Amino acid sequence: MDNKTFRIVYEGGTGEIEEKKSRFIAHICPVTTEKEAVDFISEKKKEFWDARHNCSAFVIGNNNEVTRCNDDGEPAQTAGRPMLDVLLRENIHNCAVVVTRYFGGVLLGTGGLVRAYQSAVQEGLKNCKILEPKDGYPCEIKTDYNGYGKIEYVLRENNLPILNTDFGAEVIISSVVECNFKENLEKIIADKTAGNAEITWDSQVKFDVLDGQILKF
Repeated sequence: MDNKTFRIVYEGGTGEIEEKKSRFIAHICPVTTEKEAVDFISEKKKEFWDARHNCSAFVIGNNNEVTRCNDDGEPAQTAGRPMLDVLLRENIHNCAVVVTRYFGGVLLGTGGLVRAYQSAVQEGLKNCKILEPKDGYPCEIKTDYNGYGKIEYVLRENNLPILNTDFGAEVIISSVVECNFKENLEKIIADKTAGNAEITWDSQVKFDVLDGQILKF
């Protein structure tokens, strides 16, 4: 996994593995605050009250400002910390995970527990919708009707999303541009429209585009 890749769980999911008759069920949820994470963990503990263990881990913040984990009765460092390690290794941010264990009667040992809890988290992540936001700038491009077609062509040619187009006295096109293409876009549009376009930039964000909508993180 590229250490620079920033990943967000946009839609949570579940995954289950079985190891020597013990069931390990991972529940994964996007969260943005520690309270949301704690509430999610409490909810899963209540829902699966009959399980032997409900171990947990979460990461909060674009730079992992808050990380927590809990073994919930398993031997120290065999559940919560290995689960957290998976999230960190996969560069997952703003995410909480609970792994519910139904004991199957066979002891797994320290190494077996670590592998089982990590495998459950990995299985759960496979069933989540994960986005990889990029650094960029939302923008509005204002031009006349003669310049509109040229700008639309430039955006599509460079795989830049057209989020909205407002046709009034002038045409205003909304888009979002990755940081490393910002200056290039300004030059291209100025050239194509002979300077007859004005670009207004918003503050830098981490973003992704889903179903034509910009998501900011």
